[in-house]
Amino acid sequence: MPLDDILLNAEEKMQKTEEVIVREFAGVRTGKASPGLVENVLVDVYGSQMRMREVAGITTPESRTLVIQPWDASTVGPIEKAILKANLGLNPYVDGKILRINLPELSEERRIEFTKVVKKMTEDGRVAVRHVRREAIDHLKKECKAGAITEDEESHGEKEVQKLTDKYIAKLDAHLAHKEKEIMTV
Repeated sequence: MPLDDILLNAEEKMQKTEEVIVREFAGVRTGKASPGLVENVLVDVYGSQMRMREVAGITTPESRTLVIQPWDASTVGPIEKAILKANLGLNPYVDGKILRINLPELSEERRIEFTKVVKKMTEDGRVAVRHVRREAIDHLKKECKAGAITEDEESHGEKEVQKLTDKYIAKLDAHLAHKEKEIMTV
């Protein structure tokens, strides 16, 4: 496998890790309502588990209110149970064929807990990026041993992989700083 392909593959995997972390951050509550808080909650409907976004429309008519409108009115009960079971600290109330969730103001303790959660997510992301780096460097060593690339190319490749690693870890840290600021803003 050529050097460029190894680097491209590593960057692709690191980029996917960043995307996953950003998506997970959307599920962490801040002071304002966001469909991301509940869109990935699993709901038991039709004999299987489906994500909330697949069974209902989720809107935010006000900054502290979520409205969940099921596509099928018979799924209101299972959706309510799923939100309570997800342990997000949200209390939905049924308003006819829709569910409303009013988000209370976050206490200082809860804000600190949420920052710890996003720090853990970020650390998991860093570990994943470093794992990709290790895989890429191992791949470079195998290619060099097999004679597909020279030692100079291997050395250059390792430096490039390290640059990619540093770049993506810095991006994760930037996402973390932004999310922490968002959580701690009253």
